[in-house]
Amino acid sequence: PSNISVWWNFGSLLGLCLATQILTGLFLAMHYTSDISTAFSSVCHICRDVSYGWLIRNIHANGASFFFICIYMHIARGLYYGSYLYKETWNIGVVLLLLTMMTAFVG
Repeated sequence: PSNISVWWNFGSLLGLCLATQILTGLFLAMHYTSDISTAFSSVCHICRDVSYGWLIRNIHANGASFFFICIYMHIARGLYYGSYLYKETWNIGVVLLLLTMMTAFVG
């Protein structure tokens, strides 16, 4: 259709980012130790000794920033095209945004 533009891709990109974050987070969690005396050394172990651990850690770290860029672009598209007029959908989006921000704050 003629009214579809590149701005409508950010919802799908959010799903892709979320899947990437979950997969890389699970992989990192398998190698991470949360004990206060060994946490830093486990991160060093991931970066130095695990195959492509440095890459997975960087994808996970930068993926969080890209996820929020996609969220803000998705919100901007919704504001521009008047998606806020659909109250139920918009309110669910606001709740999801708040949950995402709380999750990002906790880590």
